[in-house]
Amino acid sequence: MKKTLYIGAVAVAMSLSMSSCNDWLDEDAPGTTRFDDFYISGAVAIQNVNACYTPLAWEFNGCYFPEWYIGDIASDDALKGGQNLADGGDVYDIDNFKVNANNPILLNFYRAKYQGIARCNLALQEVVKMEPDDEMNESRKACLLAEAYFLRAYYYFQLVRVFGGVPLVDFVIDSSDKWVQPRATAEAVYEHIISDLLEAEKSLWNKSEYAAADLGRATKGAAQAMLCKVYLFMKDYDNAYTWGKKFVDTQYKGGQYSLCSDFGDNFTLAGENGPESVFEIQYMEEPTSDYGDGFGFTRGTFSTILSRPRLPSMGGNAGWGFGHPTQNLFDEFEAGDPRRDLTIGLPDAAEVGIAEVDYLGNSYYNRKISYWEHGAFPSLAHATRSPFNNRQLRASDALLLFAEAALESGKSITDAKWALEEVRSRARNMASGSVLPAFPGYRGYKDTTDDLRKAIRHERRVELAGEGHRWYDIVRWGIGPEIFNMSTGYPATETAEVRAEMGNFIPGQSEIYPIPAEEINLNPMEQNPGY
Repeated sequence: MKKTLYIGAVAVAMSLSMSSCNDWLDEDAPGTTRFDDFYISGAVAIQNVNACYTPLAWEFNGCYFPEWYIGDIASDDALKGGQNLADGGDVYDIDNFKVNANNPILLNFYRAKYQGIARCNLALQEVVKMEPDDEMNESRKACLLAEAYFLRAYYYFQLVRVFGGVPLVDFVIDSSDKWVQPRATAEAVYEHIISDLLEAEKSLWNKSEYAAADLGRATKGAAQAMLCKVYLFMKDYDNAYTWGKKFVDTQYKGGQYSLCSDFGDNFTLAGENGPESVFEIQYMEEPTSDYGDGFGFTRGTFSTILSRPRLPSMGGNAGWGFGHPTQNLFDEFEAGDPRRDLTIGLPDAAEVGIAEVDYLGNSYYNRKISYWEHGAFPSLAHATRSPFNNRQLRASDALLLFAEAALESGKSITDAKWALEEVRSRARNMASGSVLPAFPGYRGYKDTTDDLRKAIRHERRVELAGEGHRWYDIVRWGIGPEIFNMSTGYPATETAEVRAEMGNFIPGQSEIYPIPAEEINLNPMEQNPGY
């Protein structure tokens, strides 16, 4: 989907009904566009659904707001970074549990997701009424609608994990009367997500059914893996196991997905939408210089320049240094695990200690999202227009979700161990020597349910580090108070400078973020506790 066409918003005007014997009095005003006049071909339907994907890629609108600012930096996996302590004050607040309802990162994140939801609602309202044609047969039409259902579910999943319950809007808002919507509970949002994913799974195509130019679209496998994941967030382990097993049996073992033999191949430009990719946010290189215009002004990603280190030796390829992996994450990797050095970069000794390279005594950088491959940082046509896709869901992630569901549901310890071993064996085969033994032969684990749970959680952390998952795992597992304990948790493993900036994790408050104050002003609703 790298060269997809996108459409803008469809202009909508409300027709005035007037009683008269003159037909011209009932005609639309000049410039009025009716939906029926626009939705006249399969090509338009495809463009409309393409547009539903676009807000996934948005990372800037007055401030930067990539999801990994929360998924990584809020967690024990990464520090804010940047040029200095003052650089990026709003992400500093996220890093240190000092967020308030006026944080612009949260506001723009919230608004981008609702833009995506609105586009999905429009597609679901209009495409369903269209007749098939040469460009959209019945199967393609059903799949397009399924893609819109999947994407609406995905946007709501992104919202509910950050804010808890949010307004549920599954219709086109085409008048001011529909603007104010009540806030739904988190449980209701999750149920809506499940409903949309179930509907999507029925008609989505398998990955192999798409043409090469359409790789990156939502697939049946993506819906199945997401159903497993969402049910885990709901702590419905039986259904999580059902859908995880369906993904494994029909998609993974069925040949739709496989693990790359080299873990690092997942994070190269050539490896985009590869055998391990279940769902990626698509980007393309765009060298135009229209920096600073906000939502939708670029098809490239900011994450590359944001996360690249500020190394003097990199010259024009240097970045802005956000998202420093923590010492705690570095130490989580087992000795000899090849994934560590493919995930965490460390400058040469001559550059360690340079003020803009270090952040609070930490010099590490994230190699996964900074577009580092084969030992180098490829040049960018424009600093803020990187073509590097965002890997949202990989097959190894889906396998570890299945392992967790198999364990927590009590359905199959055998399945849990098998899925864990699938992921570990790939990393083991990349290494030289006897490293990364099968469970339980490492980290002092015994062959017990409790230690298998620890092993799966450890594996999720090292396998998916730097990909924006860790914070959400901590929250759904309910281990925030343990992880962020100042004396015995992750803060104790970092530098004194890092600890001096940290606020306290407050159980019952810190797990979710405040609804943006501007949104409450526009649509009055109850704020989250403590904000």
